[in-house]
Amino acid sequence: MTRILAYRFSAFGDVAMTAPVFREFLEQNPDVEIIMVSRKNFEALFAGIPNVIFKGIDLDEYKGFFGLRRLSNELIKEFSPDYIANLHDVIRTKVLDKFYARRGLKVFKIDKGKEEKEHLTDVWNLNKVQLKKTVERYADVFRAMGFQVTLSEKLRPLSGDKSGIGFAPFAQHRGKMLPLEKSFELARILAQKNTVYFFGGGKKETETLENWESQIPNTKSLSGKLSLTEELHKIAGLEVMISMDSANMHLASLVGTRCVSIWGATHPYAGFLGFGQSEDDVVQVKDLTCRPCSVFGDKECYRGDWACLEEFNIQKVIDKI
Repeated sequence: MTRILAYRFSAFGDVAMTAPVFREFLEQNPDVEIIMVSRKNFEALFAGIPNVIFKGIDLDEYKGFFGLRRLSNELIKEFSPDYIANLHDVIRTKVLDKFYARRGLKVFKIDKGKEEKEHLTDVWNLNKVQLKKTVERYADVFRAMGFQVTLSEKLRPLSGDKSGIGFAPFAQHRGKMLPLEKSFELARILAQKNTVYFFGGGKKETETLENWESQIPNTKSLSGKLSLTEELHKIAGLEVMISMDSANMHLASLVGTRCVSIWGATHPYAGFLGFGQSEDDVVQVKDLTCRPCSVFGDKECYRGDWACLEEFNIQKVIDKI
């Protein structure tokens, strides 16, 4: 059995995107085992994938150069890997790579396509093209090791009995999030004919969504009420999920639920569309030449008016549903 030690510590959506790649890679290479090292609270993302051993760590326990050296020693001692897969490529993982290379291990790392993405998000670039999908960039790491892997890009529904609409109106950055009054109106219209379940997290989001639940009949806020395992189970039972370009889209992919995704400053061209999700289910303002201006939605609006979100027509989402 060949053993690959893989690591990616953040962000939540990016870690979630590794799971369907692992599943298909390991199905096509049954004599391989992956040790996935990540944050403890991400463990449920990998539940039920054969030949994946999840190693959850608290990064605060491994701070600085000496902390990372200790982590690398502990992982080698516990797992004796044959290959190292750096699926993150940030300073912390670059340091880990050096320790493993010194021990004679072969290290393979993701090519994030940083320059391509910078060009894509240049507001003066009028020739926007689709870049390689992130899931393919993950698969490339295993291909570089000499393994074969072909990604199906197909959803695998976990549940046959589906009902209700999920709605996750929040995102980490403003550039990825509809104005809340638009999201409220969208929920109000959809709830006239369907049960709508709100997803979110954190105190502020939970307060907002509970407020919406009290104002809109036929809605239920699940924010702050479910563990990650329970949340995945609930999303698996939905007819459709509505999400910004955020982690909830990737959770829907994990459990085989279609997701109507809303994109503002970001764009599927950067490669972050959920695994198996259809481009036909993407909703965005099409006629803005400045889009995408950001890979992660974390930049201030170049125009200053957030037109990609302020001019977004929620009827487009209603039509998709």
